[in-house]
Parts: sequence; C-alpha cells; structure tokens
Amino acid sequence: MSRVVFDHLTKRFGPVVAVDDFSLEVEDQEFLVLLGPSGCGKTTALRVVAGLEDPTSGRILIGERVMNDIPAKHRDVAMVFQSYALYPHMSVYDNMAFGLRLRHIPRKERDTMVRDTAHALGLGDLLRRKPAELSGGQRQRVALGRAIVRQPSVFLMDEPLSNLDAKLRVQTRSELIKLHRRLEGTFVYVTHDQVEAMTMGSRIAVMNEGALQQVGPPQEVYDRPTNLFVAAFIGSPAMNFFEARLESRDGQATAVAEDAHFPLSPEQAAAVDKSAPDGVIVGVRPEHLDLTAADADQCLQATVDTVESLGHEQHVTFSQKSRTLVARLSPEYRLRVGEQVRLRTSAQHVHLFDPTDGRRIEST
Repeated sequence: MSRVVFDHLTKRFGPVVAVDDFSLEVEDQEFLVLLGPSGCGKTTALRVVAGLEDPTSGRILIGERVMNDIPAKHRDVAMVFQSYALYPHMSVYDNMAFGLRLRHIPRKERDTMVRDTAHALGLGDLLRRKPAELSGGQRQRVALGRAIVRQPSVFLMDEPLSNLDAKLRVQTRSELIKLHRRLEGTFVYVTHDQVEAMTMGSRIAVMNEGALQQVGPPQEVYDRPTNLFVAAFIGSPAMNFFEARLESRDGQATAVAEDAHFPLSPEQAAAVDKSAPDGVIVGVRPEHLDLTAADADQCLQATVDTVESLGHEQHVTFSQKSRTLVARLSPEYRLRVGEQVRLRTSAQHVHLFDPTDGRRIEST
C-alpha cells in the first residue's frame, strides 16, 4: 500500500501558519492534485511528505507507517521540482542514474532501468547530453525520468510543467496521465493551474490560506463548489457573483440583485429562506449566461464592454449597473462594443451562497 495520509498536519514558519490542521487521505494508485493560489500551503504540504520540512504538529503516513521521524532518503518517494534541479555537470544518463548508484543498484541492472525509462520518455538519443544542451521540455522529461527510474511508491510533483510553453504543457500533461496509468503509482501533484488540475487529477484538493477547502472529483468540484472561494477560483473565466434578496414575482421565486433577477426552484427558495433569509449571493458561470430577446425571460440587461474571440467561442465582458460580468458565448453572435443586450440563465444553473460565511446553500 502506498497511500499518503495527512493527519491534522500543521506547519508554521515562526508566526506564519503555512499549513493549518490539514487532513486528507490520498488513495493507493490515485492521482491527486493539490490546487490553490500562490502561498496557500500546497508546496509546503508536499515538502513535508518528502521529508524536506518537519511538521509543527500532526502526522504524515505513507502506507501504514508514520513518517515524521523518517529521513527523506528512507521514505521511498521521488519528487519532481518546478526548477528541474538537474546536476549541470552530469549527462542525462548520469542524472537519471545518480539515485540508483546511491542505492547500490548493480551496474547492469542500473543501465537497463535508465535506458528503458529514457526510451519511454523519448530521451533515448539524448543520454550523453548535458542539461545546458537541452530544451526546457527535455529537461523536464529528464527530471521526470530521474524520479520514475527509481520506481518509488509515491511520486511528488511540484508544478513540474510551469516552465514549459503552452503547446508542450498540453503534450506533457498527456504523457503524465499515460505514465500514471502505466506505473500504477500514487501521484501527489501540486499546481495553481486549474486546467492541469481538471484534466489530470482523479481528485482535486483545493487549498486556501493553508486550509483544505474542498476535495472531490474534478467535475464535482466544478459543478458543486462548497464555498465562494472554490466557486471563484475554479473556472476560467471566473464565476459571476450577485448580491441578491429573495422575492416572489407572479408566483415565481426569484433572487433579485438591482436590475437583475434570477429564477429559483421552490427547493432553492426554501433553502435560501432557511439559511440566509436576509440575503443571498447568486453565482452564475459564464457558460450559463446566454442572450435572449424576450423580456419575460430576461435575467438582466447589460452593455457590451469587450469581445474576445477564441475561434470556437467568445468571451464577452459586460457592464451592468455597478458590476462587471463575463459570458462565454457562441461565435455566431456578432456583438459590438456599447451594444445593449439581455442575458438569461435557468434555475438549474444558479449557485447560491450564504453571504455571512460564503458556504454553499444546498436545496433538498
């Protein structure tokens, strides 16, 4: 078993709490992504697992064994750093073989392991080159190869793709997913990039200010964010938010925010009335706003500010009273800056949050 358990982990640097009472279990052979903004504690949590930082309190378990007092070299983990951390004076072959030599793997077996790994990563023709002779993508694959060749029980990856260009990031993401399937190892992957998290992770653990906010499959986290922070952080463009109050219009429960109104189901209205009777925050994702010509169906009227065409879709920024909002629309719409339009959504696409603590309001 190579599961990883964070058991009420806390890590302080003087008065600064980097990780705050963090509890999470990473299952054996799982690909778990720690996701959050810079400074949220995700890298610190990873470094504690690796043995590069000591916990202030709490425990780290790998398998069934508590690792708090186990030196890093005896934890059977491999870490891939954002900065590659290759030895510049060594060849690709020697960089990959270095850890095996430290473990006294016989020369012939070591050579086979390095060459097999290099072939799998497309590095077979580069084994005699030094890191300075490689591109950024090739260096990153060497760093991955150095971790993979050891065949550890746990792979720890700290933003390994952040130094790659956009095209190479997409390619390397795919390679990592295939590697995970082939190696059947446990991966803990740190990133601030939600696209990486959504496309690679079997589960996402969202962190903010050292605390775990939500953990679950990517689509679940996207569809049912547990609080305002997760709702705002997951999704690009970000979710639109409106401070609203509950009203009834022609027998239809409606959340009203200035000149905007959003239809609610009876279950949603009952949940709001119970949890946040004095007001509610309405969230609507950009892809769930669409244009309408019918007054009766409108949610709000807004003015086009900017239009960003991406080919397959367009991101349109609108001004509406004192707020700015974004919609992801079909490229078939020909919108002009300054044009006034009506936008609508449906009750099933409305997210509701308590304004006092930001938690999601669930309808029964």
